[in-house]
Amino acid sequence: MNIIMAKNAGFCFGVRRAVDTVYEQIKKNDGSPIYTYGLIIHNMEVVKDLKEKGVIVLDNEDELRAVTKGTVIIRAHGAAKKIHRILASQNLKVIDATCPYVRRIHQIVEKESRDGKRIIIIGNNGHPEVEGITGWAEGEVFVAESEADAVILAEKIKENACIVSQTTFNYNKLKKLVDIFTEKCYNGTIVNTICNATEERQVETGLIAKEVDVMIVIGDIHSSNTAKLVEISRKECANTYFVQTLKDLPLALPETTTLIGITAGASTPNNIIEEIQKYVRTNF
Repeated sequence: MNIIMAKNAGFCFGVRRAVDTVYEQIKKNDGSPIYTYGLIIHNMEVVKDLKEKGVIVLDNEDELRAVTKGTVIIRAHGAAKKIHRILASQNLKVIDATCPYVRRIHQIVEKESRDGKRIIIIGNNGHPEVEGITGWAEGEVFVAESEADAVILAEKIKENACIVSQTTFNYNKLKKLVDIFTEKCYNGTIVNTICNATEERQVETGLIAKEVDVMIVIGDIHSSNTAKLVEISRKECANTYFVQTLKDLPLALPETTTLIGITAGASTPNNIIEEIQKYVRTNF
């Protein structure tokens, strides 16, 4: 059995930075509690390990306000401006592990909305990154997730808009939605804020999926960027398997399989990727 392993798979810069930040604080810890505001990344294997090491996840604003001592680390997805204000008002050690690419979007949204632009975020409604970006707008802000959303918003907002995107949004979908806005809107600003790592992974996944008989995409079920890789892969390869860990691998593959592709989302640890790759090479 031959395997094509994606070169761009596993932790991206922002995820690695956030995870390393938490582990560094665990090493330095003097016994005071360590918290993350939200899941540090969307990978439950990592979150489980951190929990076993004593890290506590704060799920909402009320839980955050109840913290009186310790260290709070802001997740890779970032957080709304009001969360930063709450943290600044408490006697806590605060470490901002927001991905720098996400932080750039916060700065763009804050500036453009302050200048009177209405903000349109192309992204997944309810995703923590999108919620965080929304929280930096000082005026009207809207989210477009589909072409239908874009059509409605483009009719509603025909001028004075700033369009940004979730860093992990599907790059091909982004182009389609942007085209809808550019046809209808004027006097606007469009900033491509999909990060390079996301675009590279999506392009590479599509190319590999075209060649192989079976595609294995590794990542957490809650990971937006992994879900996009699965979506892209399934358009090119019907036999696409979305697995979180080794136990999710199918026991057998289609009999005609001679070439397998493997990729992984940006929040997938290397040890899981290596374990699955080794198993596939040995058993299929």
